[in-house]
Amino acid sequence: MDAILIGFMGSGKTTIGRLLAETLVVPHTDLDQEIVENTGQTIKEIFSNYGEKRFRELEHKTLLKQLNKNGVLSTGGGTPISIRNLKILQATKTPVILLEASTSTILERVGKSEERPLANQMSVQQLTELQIKRIPFYQECASLSINTDDRSPLDITEQIYKYLLVH
Repeated sequence: MDAILIGFMGSGKTTIGRLLAETLVVPHTDLDQEIVENTGQTIKEIFSNYGEKRFRELEHKTLLKQLNKNGVLSTGGGTPISIRNLKILQATKTPVILLEASTSTILERVGKSEERPLANQMSVQQLTELQIKRIPFYQECASLSINTDDRSPLDITEQIYKYLLVH
């Protein structure tokens, strides 16, 4: 991997991941999309049919498979909250980039997306609490943190690219 992007849902991992991969001329992999392709089920279907625990198992196995590949990996918002995944992300030599956004920005971006089963079940307060609960996990494995509020995807991609050139 050339870079791994982590952060809460709606922080820009997929958008920035695609742009960064284009800039680096490498493949982009979205961990959630990889799970969907491997299982033939949407994330929402996996959550409703098997629960979050099963989803996290699939996420862990998929993360392990992706680490040895070339490119940019956009993880799911909950990937680092699993201790197994956190340890993997802490141990990797690949730069782990944390994309951060305020709760209001995340709500603007996510809204009531059908693709986000956790967000659909939560109030604004619950979503805020979940974000706050996850921040320490993100920070424990990030080699660079970038706030994405009020910044263009191109500007953020350029900042990551410059960081990667020296790391």
